Amino acid sequence: MSHRDDRVPAGPPADPAPRSARHAVVVGGGLAGITAALTLADAGVRVTLLEGRPRLGGLAFSFRRGGLTVDNGQHVYLRCCTAYRWFLDRIEGAALAPLQDRLDVPVVDLDRPEGRRLGRLRRDALPVPLHLGRSLATYPHLSLADRARVGRAALALNGLDPADPALDTQDFGSWLAAHGQSPRAVEALWDLVGVATLNAVASDASLGLAAMVFKTGLLSDPGAADIGWARVPLGELHDRLARKALDSAGVRTELRTRVTAVSSDGDGGWTVTVPGETLRADAVVLAVPQREAHGLLPPGALDAPGNLLEIGTAPILNVHVVYDRKVLGVPFLTALGTPLQWVFDRTEASGLTEGQYLAVSQSAAQDEIDAPVAVLRERYLPELERLLPRARGAGVKDFFVTRERTATFAPAPGVGRLRPGARTKAPGLYLAGAWTATGWPATMESAVRSGVGAAGAALGALGRSRDLLPDFFEEAA
Repeated sequence: MSHRDDRVPAGPPADPAPRSARHAVVVGGGLAGITAALTLADAGVRVTLLEGRPRLGGLAFSFRRGGLTVDNGQHVYLRCCTAYRWFLDRIEGAALAPLQDRLDVPVVDLDRPEGRRLGRLRRDALPVPLHLGRSLATYPHLSLADRARVGRAALALNGLDPADPALDTQDFGSWLAAHGQSPRAVEALWDLVGVATLNAVASDASLGLAAMVFKTGLLSDPGAADIGWARVPLGELHDRLARKALDSAGVRTELRTRVTAVSSDGDGGWTVTVPGETLRADAVVLAVPQREAHGLLPPGALDAPGNLLEIGTAPILNVHVVYDRKVLGVPFLTALGTPLQWVFDRTEASGLTEGQYLAVSQSAAQDEIDAPVAVLRERYLPELERLLPRARGAGVKDFFVTRERTATFAPAPGVGRLRPGARTKAPGLYLAGAWTATGWPATMESAVRSGVGAAGAALGALGRSRDLLPDFFEEAA
């Protein structure tokens, strides 16, 4: 790494840089760190971004496998994800991850006879809550009585305040049962959406977080739940375009640079130690997972630093299958009556020119995350044949698995009290990450909101204007 005046050899600290040259160090190059760095740089702060991996993007990245470019897992966002949409605009990547014109989710129930398996969750061009009325009224995977009770539960959910701390102590499953939701309704509707967004089944999820997801996504605006996803590898967005945006903003980005210590310099500033060198900073943003943040926090930075270690994690398993022919005729679908959850066509994005490449995203995968590939192959290939008739007899050219054992924080009841805000008790030290107190579950949206929130909090201490902050900053802070 090259030396500049904010870097000094490890050892006794050198004279601090002039306070007029405000310098911030962002530790972590995931979405939270990238966002914090861009936001600070856009406000005129000199920024250094440090990332231990050889790439940016955190847990939303791509890698090469043979001739394919593979995402570690399928990531989607919704129209209501205003922060992530802002991020896509900021890195000039919005056209590469477009949204549906209108929510439309094919739902296939393998327990029903062939020819009667398909249902759809889609919206009409009507105001809330009428936009989903026709879809629920005709949804074939629920009985008439269940459909009526779902409507009443949705109205009750809309009356909740997700920010009420009391909701965080309750689990969503018990609330649904108390509001007349049958096990079938939970499986065919509430968990269909909730498992994918919360990474937990209803009985394991905080009512506060669930209320936030369903109110914002389904009951805030007719188009709020329209789904968007990258039509290119995630690395094209979160690494290449992000690096380009950071470079253009004047951010100095150092990869393969793992931070070993963060400490006060005794003069109102900070020292950030990497192997063999030390950086001086006026502000530091720790945009790393909660356990790593705990290890870097100086004493006294949080009242209860042990809370970070109590925030659990939840895994996501992704099964990747390359067929010798096209077996799925829609961009994605989700399924009932099978272990399969969401199945996406990633053929074009991966660069595959013959056959079809499917990615199966399995959230809340605690029971399977460590299963051997051979076991998963034996389990999932027959299920894909049940789901997709054209897969029967198709050749399997490749089958592999990606595992994110700590993909998200666990949205369990009580997690809200454990999530810290952006500010610490140490002036000039800030926290970012999807696990911080954004009000959202562990999504790309939460990560971006946290980065903007941490940067916004830092700008005041750095004497920089917040005028350029995006309009969702107050929510994020």
